[in-house]
Amino acid sequence: VQLQASGGGLVQAGGSLRLSCAASGRTLSRYNMGWFRQAPGKEREFVAAISWGGGSTYYADSVKGRFTISRDNAKNTVYLQMNSLKPEDTAVYYCAASGVWSVVGTGAEYYDYWGQGTLVTVSS
Repeated sequence: VQLQASGGGLVQAGGSLRLSCAASGRTLSRYNMGWFRQAPGKEREFVAAISWGGGSTYYADSVKGRFTISRDNAKNTVYLQMNSLKPEDTAVYYCAASGVWSVVGTGAEYYDYWGQGTLVTVSS
């Protein structure tokens, strides 16, 4: 499956952005999906994940209550709605697909396919 992330940009602190991750090649409903991010000079970190059917979601503590992950399997797309953005949210955001159905992973090792990343910059 090929993943294409989009929706990044420059936003002021307190603002909102919605990231999209469009899949091609295979139906997205076969995969649990996740969002990760990597800030300059830091390691890639887990942000959010959603089960293949959308019934279960998981968030990093740092984004809980501000970010919402969702999916539309009919459109083969996963979303990350980001509200109340902070400068520390600045990073390249990656979407990823996991073929491990039994676990919705929060670690990168669970994910088989990765998008190219979209840059989110939050100014103070």
